[in-house]
Amino acid sequence: MTMPNFTYIRPKSLKETFQHLSAGNARIHAGGTDLLGCLRDGVFTTEKVVSITRIDELKRVERLKDGSFRIGALTTITELANHPLIKERYPALAQAALEVASPQLRNQGTVGGNLCQKPRCWYYRGEFNCTRKGGARCFAILGENQYHCVLGGRGCYIVHPSDLAPVLMAYGASIEITGAGGTKKIPIDKLLVLPEQAITRETALAPDEVLTAVLLPPMAQGSRSSYRKVRARGSWDFALAGVALALRFYEGKVTSAKIVLSGAAPIPWRCPDSEKIITGQSLNDEIIARAAAAAMREARPMQYNEYKIELFKGLITEELAAYK
Repeated sequence: MTMPNFTYIRPKSLKETFQHLSAGNARIHAGGTDLLGCLRDGVFTTEKVVSITRIDELKRVERLKDGSFRIGALTTITELANHPLIKERYPALAQAALEVASPQLRNQGTVGGNLCQKPRCWYYRGEFNCTRKGGARCFAILGENQYHCVLGGRGCYIVHPSDLAPVLMAYGASIEITGAGGTKKIPIDKLLVLPEQAITRETALAPDEVLTAVLLPPMAQGSRSSYRKVRARGSWDFALAGVALALRFYEGKVTSAKIVLSGAAPIPWRCPDSEKIITGQSLNDEIIARAAAAAMREARPMQYNEYKIELFKGLITEELAAYK
């Protein structure tokens, strides 16, 4: 398909940005690695592309007085991966950033864009009027579903494509959202929505709102974290399965735990039952096996993606074992 015609605007401020967005039928442009592909492939159309790339306040990574970090939405994935304090204090986030796509796309893609990107389902991206486009049928249910979700699917069986989002959820990050009426902060799990909540949307952002920053809380003493991604190819691929871990230890025991999966569900999927099993415990083979099994207890695979169940169990087992 050919690229449709649209007006391209590059405002100098957020105030000017909101003026254009409030007029309707406009799309935000940051790195553009997903937006331009969606326009070319006819996933959606727009009359106006509003580029925020001139707004320097969205490009900074700042350490705040309380030890927390504010990551501007226009921070590139490469900048995030290479930032010395992010690598030191939030190693899982730096790991996840390095797992995103290819070096060229990491150089261009942004943190905000990575969180707000559209799903990669080939039915949604193709010429199919699926439920996510407002149609009456999810073609993955009886179709080629080997890469689709095993958890959280209802009416639409996409998997969330972001590598950063599960790690940010594990860290307890918040999202800064700005609109004409001001700025608000919400937990990241309130940003990303399940199909049963809004089947044609991926985020809670209103059309005239912009994701302006990610807010990372300070890391407590004894904290350890990691992210691991399994994919079909060694580069340029989305997760078949992934796990983000953020654990806190005291005297050899887990005092708090967050386990979040990628490639499993339409949003990054937290595993509270697994977290409860390991909290208060010293990690051993029996505890780890129980935690891995609990993560997949509610999984409902389709015809071609049942392999993901054992893949996730093995992945969680191996990653937790590294903390023994």
